[in-house]
Amino acid sequence: MSKLGSIGARLHRGEISYDFIGKRKIWYGVSILITITAILGLAVRGLNMSIDFQGGAVFTTPTKMSTSVAQAESYAKDASGHEAVVQKLGNGSLRIQVAGLDTAKSDQVKQSLAKDLKLNPEKLAADLVGPSWGQEIANKAWEGLAIFMVLVVIYLAIAFEWRMAVAALVALIHDITITTGIYALVGFEVSPGTIIGLLTILGYSLYDTVVVFDSLKEQTKDITKQTRFTYSEIANRSINGTLVRSINTTVVALLPVAGLLFIGGGFLGAGDLNDISLSLFVGLAAGAYSSIFIATPLVADLKEREPALKALTKRVMAKRAQAGSEDGPVGAGADAEDAAPAVVGPRNQPSSRGRGRGRQAGKRR
Repeated sequence: MSKLGSIGARLHRGEISYDFIGKRKIWYGVSILITITAILGLAVRGLNMSIDFQGGAVFTTPTKMSTSVAQAESYAKDASGHEAVVQKLGNGSLRIQVAGLDTAKSDQVKQSLAKDLKLNPEKLAADLVGPSWGQEIANKAWEGLAIFMVLVVIYLAIAFEWRMAVAALVALIHDITITTGIYALVGFEVSPGTIIGLLTILGYSLYDTVVVFDSLKEQTKDITKQTRFTYSEIANRSINGTLVRSINTTVVALLPVAGLLFIGGGFLGAGDLNDISLSLFVGLAAGAYSSIFIATPLVADLKEREPALKALTKRVMAKRAQAGSEDGPVGAGADAEDAAPAVVGPRNQPSSRGRGRGRQAGKRR
């Protein structure tokens, strides 16, 4: 078995674990800091909406142009009176986007650009984009997002409970905010492909969250009938038991997306790939983070406000304190298995000292 597989098996059995729930205030702080940064990016820089949403014209030059991006931006601005976005494509051609042009104005800009670029106007391809189509796509995307959120809350409230539905909703909003904030900070264009990517990451984010919730629901059945573990400790075991699975799923999903983003968009110059690949890459990473560090700790916080689980925590702590006062350090006496918390050390292993006393007593008899 590989080292990672061995660690995963030990995590699943509870032999080793990391206290995610106990350090939840740290994760909340990190998420709040990242979210504030994303919101500031949106407020200060705003989103760079593509021409599909603003309307305008797109001019594409032939391959192997010697004109630089800065020169092309200057030519387009002089010809149109508007700021232009210029991309150098992988084949050496230039893609020049100018927003706010109508049909008549775009023909004039085309003639002027062709003259500045020393091209035959017929070789400068021009596409006119109306803003109504992009606006319709944006409206449909918002409608789809709202419907998705409502259905998710209803489903999780029925399949699990309302606290888990609330935690999952918070995690989804967290992922969308971070992803859109990254777009604002980086300056990538928001195109219809970006909208598709944003809607796609919601499913990935929800998948990891539901996996942990399902394990948590199973392990906390009749939780108040025992006095060994608190709700937070069982929640922590649920995260650790599915941790390697979540990591493997996320890494496998991120690898092809990283190929699109860094190789396709970066090295090969396929700028259109950046629109969707960046949203997928950031969203997948944020979704994996939120399912582990946000959703489940938030459920534990909400659940332990219940009177029954508050009373359970008091009983568990009282029993451990009693076991510690009667038998010395936890794990030394006969009640060690009941007293040992679920988040530390090998699971439920009686000490050698206790076993030794049992064998000696048997010999005396």
